[in-house]
Amino acid sequence: MFTSFVLILLITAGGLSLTYLFAEDEPLLWRVCAGNVVGSAFFGLICFLLACFFGFSIVTISLAFFICLSPLVLFAKEMNRVKLRADWRKAKGKLEGATTKKFLWFGYYVFFFVLFVFFFERALLETPNGIFTGASQNFGDLPFHLGAIFSFADGGNFPPENPSYAFAKFSYPFMADLITAAFIKFGASVRDAMLVQNVSLAFSLLVILERFVFKLTGSRLTGKIAPVLLFFSGGLGFLWFLKDYWQGAQSFFDLLWNLPKDYTISETFRWGNSLVVLFITQRSLILGMPLTIIVLQKIWEIFYDAETRRHGDTEKNRQASTDIIASFFIGLLAGTLPLIHVHSLVVLFVVSAFLFFLRLDKLREWIAFGIGVSIVAVPELVWAMTGSATRLTEFVAWHFGWDKRDASFFWFWLTNTGIFIPLLLFGIYLIFNLKTRSAKNDDATLRQRDDETSLRRGHDIALSRRTVSWLLFSLPFFLLFFVSNLVKLAPWEWDNIKVLIYWFVGFLPVVAFVLAWLWNQDRILKIVAVGCLIVLTASGALDVWRTMSGKINYKIFDKDAVAVAEQIKRRTAPNALFLNAPTFNSAVVLSGRRSLMRYTGHLASYGIDFGEREMDVKRIYTGDAAAEVLLNKHGIEYVLISPEEKSNLPVNEEFFERFPVAAEAGQYRVYQIKK
Repeated sequence: MFTSFVLILLITAGGLSLTYLFAEDEPLLWRVCAGNVVGSAFFGLICFLLACFFGFSIVTISLAFFICLSPLVLFAKEMNRVKLRADWRKAKGKLEGATTKKFLWFGYYVFFFVLFVFFFERALLETPNGIFTGASQNFGDLPFHLGAIFSFADGGNFPPENPSYAFAKFSYPFMADLITAAFIKFGASVRDAMLVQNVSLAFSLLVILERFVFKLTGSRLTGKIAPVLLFFSGGLGFLWFLKDYWQGAQSFFDLLWNLPKDYTISETFRWGNSLVVLFITQRSLILGMPLTIIVLQKIWEIFYDAETRRHGDTEKNRQASTDIIASFFIGLLAGTLPLIHVHSLVVLFVVSAFLFFLRLDKLREWIAFGIGVSIVAVPELVWAMTGSATRLTEFVAWHFGWDKRDASFFWFWLTNTGIFIPLLLFGIYLIFNLKTRSAKNDDATLRQRDDETSLRRGHDIALSRRTVSWLLFSLPFFLLFFVSNLVKLAPWEWDNIKVLIYWFVGFLPVVAFVLAWLWNQDRILKIVAVGCLIVLTASGALDVWRTMSGKINYKIFDKDAVAVAEQIKRRTAPNALFLNAPTFNSAVVLSGRRSLMRYTGHLASYGIDFGEREMDVKRIYTGDAAAEVLLNKHGIEYVLISPEEKSNLPVNEEFFERFPVAAEAGQYRVYQIKK
């Protein structure tokens, strides 16, 4: 744990210094969290490049850390040191003097940090009986990520080849797993490396999202509410929980401590709580989303601040130059997304392309941003698409209603997101109403000259201008929702959630603004605000609690699978090619070695045509007349026979007994086909 923590701090230190290149006025906590994300993106990219040329060793990883820390030279400039000291003083000032407000502010972050520790601690459980997961939706995703991590750490998989489908480019965004593998090479356990990385990125997302919403709305309370809505997202599943309680024999707390199922993801509910179905399972998103929000915040600042600032000519020129440099750098940052989370890059493309036409007067900033993105993203995309087995034609098709199945469209979205959409519509009305009021107040001030009215006039004009810009900025997120409900953007339609989650994030500020506005009204509306918050988060809280309570323990690898994997690591070459059953939890996953093919569900979701190879695998295991020819055709070096093969395939073990046994543990046996 200590090793992983130190390495995260090193990454964060380099990233924090880079924030001074594109963020002028941000608190130190934001810089630390943004530094973690920015540092991770650049460290992962540097590691990838160095490993492709020189191998994935302690030397190359150490060099990547050194390069990642090199931006600290920015503090050689007095101006940057002054900014850092000022940020430090402000941060200390927020902690000095005990007040209720400061206590609640501190408690807010402590609550989420503790929640993240206990939640992500359940992602991977190492026990004497094998490897388990305590997350209901992580059963298939965990072994996939472990396969990627160990292929880097133990398989020397550079340039990365798909460990689940040998001889094809590894086009899945693997950067988060690559960083975990780097920690393992320095002696961290896979469990500790994943836990520290997940918790630090989740907490960074909390702070970055809070700041983004504050920048959009100008309300600190709204900023605090938005992450609560994200991390406890859900629909009306809590009503089904209450139904289970009333119809069951258990007491309320007995049921709460022994929740039998999830209430945000099932045959009825497809939206899923973000922590349960996305951040613990799709590790690329937990790095990709905070990175994307950092970029979106900078786009918003250019989009909005340029309308409100009034400078002299000299100051305007200086500010324009600063904006161009910041836009270029933030473009470089966005350009790392193809290897981090490609759907996030698609979202940024849609949002920035839409806003480009609304602010053509900022052409220089857009060009700088586009150049920055292209410098990094285009080579990454070319590399990923060259030699990939993924068929892009599988990713786009007409498909109405996302994953609604037989449900009606409106009922589906109501049950899955609850009152989120009704509050969103009310929020848009409320914002327009506040804008209208601001305009009326502005007219009134033309007839009044007292200081108090003038102050109110300035506030109303600012509010009016902000709401107009805010609503324009939100328009592309409507487009994301519209397209995701008309078109399938992946072979498996449920994967549209990787785009839909950004529709949700894009309109979190509006819904959080409604709750904050209600809270700032009279006592009755305060109660309404609390009630709405409970309805919005109850289902998600149930699913998060189910994971944290420790009642879920799904075995993925038994102790013999772990034992035989350790033998494989010691007795076979790092790039050895294995034949195993096309399942997600083959013991080969833990060895870091390549498989001819693994789980067909994963391969199908990546648009890979595996049919012919799957037939060859079955024929080899049956030991028919063509088995030996097929072994030579695919260059198989080792064959695994275990309970997984015997339960999923017709296995003729007598055919393989003529080959020497390379590793053995319990019912697991590895036959060496080639010497």
